[in-house]
Amino acid sequence: VQLQAFGGGLVQAGGSLRLSCLASGRTFSSRGMGWFRQAPGKEREFVATISWSGASTYYADSVKGRFTISRDNAENTVYLQMNSLKPEDTAVYYCAAGKSTYSSGMREEIGYGYWGQGTQVTVSS
Repeated sequence: VQLQAFGGGLVQAGGSLRLSCLASGRTFSSRGMGWFRQAPGKEREFVATISWSGASTYYADSVKGRFTISRDNAENTVYLQMNSLKPEDTAVYYCAAGKSTYSSGMREEIGYGYWGQGTQVTVSS
């Protein structure tokens, strides 16, 4: 599975962005997907995950109610809609695909075997 994330950019606080992650490979629709982020000088952290079917989602407390993860298995794409952005959301955002098929609820990096290259999100105050 190869992943390509895009959609990042510069936005003012309170604004919105939608990140996309396009996957190649035949097993996308059977893998849980996740978004992580890494701010300067900090470790990479979990943001959101969605099960292989799209039926279940989980979010970090810091983004709950503001971010929405979704997927379109027909388009091999997972999305992260980010609303009410804050300066502390500034980071490089990475999408990741589950190491195993038919996985869900993965909030730790160890559950993911494939990573995209990252896309920069900068929120100005």
